[in-house]
Amino acid sequence: SVLTLNGKIRKVGEKMFASNGKKVDFASALQSCEEVGGTLAAPKNEEENKAIMDIVKQYNQYAYLGIRKGEASGQFTYINGMPLNYSNWHQHEPDSNGKEKCVEMYTDGTWNDKKCNMYYLTICEF
Repeated sequence: SVLTLNGKIRKVGEKMFASNGKKVDFASALQSCEEVGGTLAAPKNEEENKAIMDIVKQYNQYAYLGIRKGEASGQFTYINGMPLNYSNWHQHEPDSNGKEKCVEMYTDGTWNDKKCNMYYLTICEF
């Protein structure tokens, strides 16, 4: 499966963020990014958050971030288990009652905890 990009790329420092425009659930999004040698986009600072937001705005679709709630800790971490060093939660978020283990980005760049079975835009980072 070739990731067709059509100019939907943002470069920040050493990182590139790209979307194929597909809307899938969290597991599928993660898998499709890993298949092409990347991972699901997860902003580590404001500049990266803005780059991802630009893609979200371009498609006018919410996107999953490469962040999820740890089973044991109940804390949100990056996919690789590392603790978040940056966050941009929407006001009163995360508000989960335990069922919302994934994180979506709104079109304004803020985050919300969400169930993992929604169909959202896939944005990968490389």
